[in-house]
Amino acid sequence: MTSTAQQEISVSSSSGTRPVSKDAIINLDHGDPTMFESFWMGVGEAADITIPSWRTLSYFSDVTNFCWFLQPEFAHEARRLHSLVGNAVADDRFLVIGTGSTQLFQAALFALSPSDAPEPMSVVSAVPYYSSFPRITDYLRSGLYRWRGDASKFEGDAYIEVVCSPNNPDGSIREAVLKSGNGKTIHDLAYYWPQYIPITGAANHDIMLFTVSKLSGHAGTRLGWALVKDVEVAKKMVKFIELNTIGVSKDSQLRAAIILKAISDGYERPDLQTKPDLKMFEFGRRLLSMRWQKLREAVKASGIFTLPHFESVHCKFTGETTEACPAFAWLKCEREGTQDCADLLKKHKILVRSGGHFGVESNYARVSMVDRDETFDLFIERLMSLR
Repeated sequence: MTSTAQQEISVSSSSGTRPVSKDAIINLDHGDPTMFESFWMGVGEAADITIPSWRTLSYFSDVTNFCWFLQPEFAHEARRLHSLVGNAVADDRFLVIGTGSTQLFQAALFALSPSDAPEPMSVVSAVPYYSSFPRITDYLRSGLYRWRGDASKFEGDAYIEVVCSPNNPDGSIREAVLKSGNGKTIHDLAYYWPQYIPITGAANHDIMLFTVSKLSGHAGTRLGWALVKDVEVAKKMVKFIELNTIGVSKDSQLRAAIILKAISDGYERPDLQTKPDLKMFEFGRRLLSMRWQKLREAVKASGIFTLPHFESVHCKFTGETTEACPAFAWLKCEREGTQDCADLLKKHKILVRSGGHFGVESNYARVSMVDRDETFDLFIERLMSLR
């Protein structure tokens, strides 16, 4: 595993850009979901919004709700979409809005950590865990909680276990590893949508985190939401966001509400159901399925790498039996004498995230599958040339 200094993740000149030539650097480190651009260009005005200059001036959205900065329009469309897809119990949960799921993760840590405990609450997640979990947890050096690493190696009774399912980086379905009665769990379900994985049932956990960026590709909107079972936990999360950013952008919420409405309308409005180009989940599933097929062919041809295998499962949303098409590929380098997969790819101008960031050996690397077509196609072309 690499050192902390070596694990720093930075923005480079190639972040978010299109390759300008066949010899350009390909940046597949970040998971920037720009593959959805062509879908939303096709949707057009149905997902556009104009916000008058006089609107959204006040801090307050709905003072009858303890989450007073939550726009009712967004809350309605989020619950509507969960009901349509069937991926989470939403109607009898408290909805907390946040500036991306990162802020909601911090708010959940704050809410679940006792203020009078003699020791900081231990935060754990089974390897390979999402690379930002340890860095976010320890960034402010809080006295309330502290990162303790791999959940499967943790010994203790009091903890917060973070369960990411489907898992970032390897796409696996996860359940909590630890079972103590004094333990708490946070479920990060950012990728539990039909374009990535078959929907097998409605998730029903104490705290469930979602984000617009992974749902629709609108990462720049910076919006996430949590479905929370316990009202006191939800209130503490709201208090954290209130103190941290005095609420969440109304403009982002109104835009996201229109986006979620456009997704649901594509399936529920009779006049739109005959237009397959307006069904976002089918678009995402079709594109990712083709990309995974191309990647598996390139990996097989190279003889250098291996990928995880995913069993076909019945999806209750589509009614089809399909396998997962995760947003990231978990690549393992099998070449003898090569210990660092990310370093090997970097020599061919392909930037990915090393396994060391995820708590495992550096012969693993995470590769984004959700970039623009031209970036992904160039990646496959370059991967095919490796021997």
